[in-house]
Amino acid sequence: MKVVVDDKIPYIREVIARVADEVVYLPGSAISADDVHDADALIVRTRTRCNRRLLEGSRVQFIATATIGFDHLDTEYLRQAGIVWTNCPGCNASSVAQYLHTSLLLLEQERGLRLSHSTLGVVGVGHVGTLVAMVGQRLGMNVLLCDPPRAEQGEEGFLPLETLMAEADVISFHTPLVRSGNHPTLHMADEAFFRALARKPIIINTSRGEVVDGKALLKALDEGWVKEAIVDVWENEPDIDLHLLERVYLGTPHIAGYSADGKANATRMSLEALCRHFGVTHGDFGITPPPAPSSAHRDEPLSLYDPRNDSEALKVHPELFEHLRGNYPLRREKV
Repeated sequence: MKVVVDDKIPYIREVIARVADEVVYLPGSAISADDVHDADALIVRTRTRCNRRLLEGSRVQFIATATIGFDHLDTEYLRQAGIVWTNCPGCNASSVAQYLHTSLLLLEQERGLRLSHSTLGVVGVGHVGTLVAMVGQRLGMNVLLCDPPRAEQGEEGFLPLETLMAEADVISFHTPLVRSGNHPTLHMADEAFFRALARKPIIINTSRGEVVDGKALLKALDEGWVKEAIVDVWENEPDIDLHLLERVYLGTPHIAGYSADGKANATRMSLEALCRHFGVTHGDFGITPPPAPSSAHRDEPLSLYDPRNDSEALKVHPELFEHLRGNYPLRREKV
C-alpha cells in the first residue's frame, strides 16, 4: 500500500509505517496528479483539492481528510470514480470550544461584554456548535440555537436565524460550507444579514471563510452594524483581506481547531479509517500529544490558551498565514 500524506499532519510518521508499505510526505497545496498516480490512498487536509484534475487516471481508492470540513473534496466526482472518502467529524470540536471560551473571556475583560447578561446565538449545532453552546451556558449566557437542517427534520429547540439576528449579543457560526440545496451557507452572513441585525452584536466565525461575506463584514464594522468581529477563517485563504484583518478584534490564521488534542484525534481517526478500508489489523496507535507548558494552570483558561498571541502574530505578519498554520506551537486543552 502506498499512501501520500500532507506533511503537516502531526503524530503520523511513526505509526503509519506499521500499516503502509510506502509513505510519501508532501506539502498539502503542492500534491499533484503525478504524485498520486500510483498511490492507493491519500491522507490530506484542507489545502489539497481532491477532484478530477488531481485524481483522474490514478489508482487512488481511498481518501481521508484529517479535518471536520470536506468542501475541498469533490464528493460527486469521488462518488462517480468509486473513490471512498472519510472526514473526521468532531475531532477538534473541543479545541474550537476552547477558542470560543477564551475569546469570550477576553471580550468581557477587554471589550466590556457582560457575559452573564448577554445572549449567545449559535448557528450550526453539530459537534462544535453543541460544545460552544455548553461553553456559553457555563459562562452564564443565555444561549439560542439555530440549525435549519435539524429543525427541518423535526428536532425541537432550534430557532430561525431571524430570531438570533434580533436577540443575540454574540453570533457565532459553526456551519459547514454548503453551496446549494435547501440550506446553503455560502455568504449566509451577507450585507442584508448585517443590515437587519437589531442589537449590533459581536460576530465570530470559526466555520468556513465563505460562510461570512468578508466585504460585507468589513462594511458592517465600519458602519457600526456590528460591535466587534473575531475571525479565524477567511475567504481566499491564505490571501486574506488585510483591511478586514486590521479591523477585527481578533484575527487568527485558521487555527481555532489546532490544539494538539484535536490534531491527535484527527490523525488517529484517519489512520483507523485507512485500516478499516484496506482490512489492516492494528492495535492502539498510541498517539499522545506532549504535556502542556509548565506555565499553564488548570483554573486559568487564558494561561492554557490565549488567542491574542495568534492574532498578534497574524496581524504583524499576514504574509506568513500558511507558515503560522503549518508551524503552529504546542497548545493543549487541559493541563
